[in-house]
Amino acid sequence: MHAKLFGLLLLASALSVAGCASLKLQMVDRSVQRPSNIAVYFTVDTSRGDPVADLTPADFHIYEDGQPVSIFESRQTILQPEVAAAHFTLLLVDMSGSVVGSPDMDKVVAGAASFAQQVGRYQKLGIYAFDGSPHVAQVVPFGGGDPQGTLRAFAGFQSKDPSTNLNGAVVEAIKILDHQMTQSPLPLRFGTLVVFTDGTDHAARVSRDALHQVLNDVDFEVYAIAVGAEVNDQEIRAIGRNGTFTSKNPADIRKGFDEIAARVEGFSRRYYLLSYCSPARAGQHNVEIEAVKGGMRGRLGYDFKADGFGPNCDPNQKPAFNVHHPRTRPLPKPKSK
Repeated sequence: MHAKLFGLLLLASALSVAGCASLKLQMVDRSVQRPSNIAVYFTVDTSRGDPVADLTPADFHIYEDGQPVSIFESRQTILQPEVAAAHFTLLLVDMSGSVVGSPDMDKVVAGAASFAQQVGRYQKLGIYAFDGSPHVAQVVPFGGGDPQGTLRAFAGFQSKDPSTNLNGAVVEAIKILDHQMTQSPLPLRFGTLVVFTDGTDHAARVSRDALHQVLNDVDFEVYAIAVGAEVNDQEIRAIGRNGTFTSKNPADIRKGFDEIAARVEGFSRRYYLLSYCSPARAGQHNVEIEAVKGGMRGRLGYDFKADGFGPNCDPNQKPAFNVHHPRTRPLPKPKSK
């Protein structure tokens, strides 16, 4: 009797834990335009913060004013995000003397090439390098980050100053990424900066406080990979606001690149651009979009006006999003020591 009761309690506990898991949908932007097109760009994560990828149109349910909208009537579809959104990643690689002159140089280049293969499929990737010089150097332009091209580009790279201008390089990379996003013709723009280094700043061209001043004003994601004997965990965590990989063992270089690449890839695949044709023809309405996966559910909702709506809607019509850029004010100029 006690064993049976204990088993029931375990089952109830398991169901309770499973029931706690849910999906979190967060809106990025929405588009409402005639003849009756509704489109919404949003992210899907679990309640634990894990990105949810590979959802299909059938995994989403649409409700207007609390009533389900027929998938046949709405012709709901998931559009390629590239029609409205641009995602940029800048990979900044330490090519100071301690890297270029070490036996681990090949591991760094192979790690960057692996990163390019994984992230370049989903984002416009640009690769830059730094040493002790005042400015970073372009290795691969945005959109050209294929693995073989990355290997060839690094093979021809020449270091000019063996010191390490880590702080200054991060500040300049932020400006380059911000400028690249600003120049995009698409209305929705997102950025990610990933920094690899084997140690700490030695050039002292930009102070740590000045670096943090710039990082505090950045709205895009910043990750850091640091592998080497000189790695300062606290310093690296201050740079990699959204995630870090640190190790003293050079054998972990490739692992660091792959681990951060997986995070960037996962978070880029959590975005969805759902488009459908509304059956509404006039007045104010509320739409809710529900995602369902493996027993987990989540919703987002908003109001829209259907005045002037009519037939002949094509759900593949390009959405009319407002220009959205994370930057709302100019980057501050860092104060050097």
